[in-house]
Amino acid sequence: MASLPSATKPKPRIKPKPASRRRSTRLSSEAIAEIFRRFAARDPEPKGELEHSNPFTLLVAVVLSAQATDAGVNKATRALFAAADTPEEMVALGEDCVREFVKTIGLYRNKAKNVVELSRQLIARHGSVVPADRNVLEELPGVGRKTANVVMNVAFGAATMAVDTHVFRVANRTGLSSGKNPLEVEADLMRVIPPEYGVPAHHWLILHGRYVCKARRPECPRCLINDLCLYGDKTV
Repeated sequence: MASLPSATKPKPRIKPKPASRRRSTRLSSEAIAEIFRRFAARDPEPKGELEHSNPFTLLVAVVLSAQATDAGVNKATRALFAAADTPEEMVALGEDCVREFVKTIGLYRNKAKNVVELSRQLIARHGSVVPADRNVLEELPGVGRKTANVVMNVAFGAATMAVDTHVFRVANRTGLSSGKNPLEVEADLMRVIPPEYGVPAHHWLILHGRYVCKARRPECPRCLINDLCLYGDKTV
């Protein structure tokens, strides 16, 4: 059978790339390594800003921090943790008393309920010990993936990436990720960040977004990765 003239041949169909092959970053591996090398040189041991004294108070503080500022949470938890810094003491306080301590924090009623109930579950199911397992942490009231990632990273030194609004913004602006939701951004960052920076990386990105790469007006002139960042609307 004769072939069709070239002008009338059907065009070959282009198969879409599988999701796993999505182009997640526009930065080279060399540029990414340099970004985190600079963060490490400036701040070798970054710390989170939520005040805590043990894994339990860290867990409670992170649960309370949802849709609230770290400064606001710290103001409330100083008195709360002075009264109760163990699951047993938190349950003994009771929901009404915890609510009074945290009433200056957004969504405080539901958060107080979750804090007391997660304390009960820690006592009943985990011997009052905060589990070093992200999946198990996510089974506790008020604990989502971001909260579990923070606890795993800060309390147990795991290389996790807690994607809040700051990390999401920095990752997409710089070109570290093209993710459309926190899970995609988390997966991108976990894939491209050099392993030696895996533990402190989430602190660097959060702090960078909070104090330099701000939402409304990023302070690009004093950004230490300005020359590597691919953001198209840099401020001058």
